[in-house]
Amino acid sequence: MKRILVWQWGRRGGGPRFGLNVAQAIARLPGREVMLSLSRRAEVLDASDFNSNTVPLWLVETYGGFGGLIARLLGAPAMVQELVRGIRAWRPDFVICAMTGPIDLLMVAALRWLRVPFAVIVHDALPHPGDGFPFQHMLQNMVIREADVVVALTQHVARQLHALSGLDRKRIVVASLPPFTYSRLSHCSEQEVPERAPGPIRLLMFGRLLAYKGIDLLIAALEKMPETTAFNFRVVGSGPETAELKTLAAMPGVTVENRWVPEDEIASLISWADVMVLPYREASQSGVGAVALAAGKQVLATRVGGLEEQFAGEAGVSLCAPEAAALTQALQEVIRNGPRIGEMPSRSSQQWEAMAARMLADIEAEYEMRSVVHAADAVASIS
Repeated sequence: MKRILVWQWGRRGGGPRFGLNVAQAIARLPGREVMLSLSRRAEVLDASDFNSNTVPLWLVETYGGFGGLIARLLGAPAMVQELVRGIRAWRPDFVICAMTGPIDLLMVAALRWLRVPFAVIVHDALPHPGDGFPFQHMLQNMVIREADVVVALTQHVARQLHALSGLDRKRIVVASLPPFTYSRLSHCSEQEVPERAPGPIRLLMFGRLLAYKGIDLLIAALEKMPETTAFNFRVVGSGPETAELKTLAAMPGVTVENRWVPEDEIASLISWADVMVLPYREASQSGVGAVALAAGKQVLATRVGGLEEQFAGEAGVSLCAPEAAALTQALQEVIRNGPRIGEMPSRSSQQWEAMAARMLADIEAEYEMRSVVHAADAVASIS
């Protein structure tokens, strides 16, 4: 597996950034060549910290909305032929889907046509309430069934995959989610980090503002806080306008910004915070938490899903039970301790390389084992 193609065709959000981090990490490994396929519409391409020289790029025209998605699917045969030509031109030994999306089955068809093996990295085995397109996870499961190797980012996700009908016999490689690299966050010298202005501790909840993120739990926890407690709490992200968000916005010390946060604003938003708060009711793992770690920020999270696994051994992470009283106590503790002086060191570059090296080694071992099993089955069927 010398030549590896990584693809992720999302337009916005963490998918393209994750694909970029994976490809860049593989490119830094000895004996590996990598190409990254992104959507031409990927927001990360316009980010100020995006460097097109780190990995070769193959940009694919995807779609601009639900209508564009339908049009792309109607033109599937032409796109599959286009993908076949692109794959033949680069001749990868192996292909990795960094995160699934609505039109990945077209790439799968091209790979099967050319008999090129591929792996799929699964971030969420089950849909969260309010997630994406209604059939997104059905399409993901179809990609998983076709994959030669399946990779989960936590043991929690691996267990969920094993419990799904049709996937229970799949062998799962378990990788990890390193601190999520944004160069403007992780490569600053101490002199470049702006001095924090005096004032109350700054708490940040960032990401999609959906029910499973524990907005109701956060409200209940803040209601139990003493009135004299001083803090600035920003809740920033996009989601439906709900009664819970209105209640949260009316609470002392809290501001709610229900909006999409573009790539170039994420670094400054994370830099503002002293503590990233993740009051989730369920989670596979947290990209937001990974971004906070890359920036050397403290993290306060509930002990749900794969979060404890993801944050194991990470300095500056506090975990509490997903209960209002426990979250209140944890919030009081980080507020009482005050802003950390300076930032925790980040080893994100080395952690991504370690993750990529281990993942590729496990993928190779699993693919070779599967090939041997298939060969033995073929011989048995003939005899």
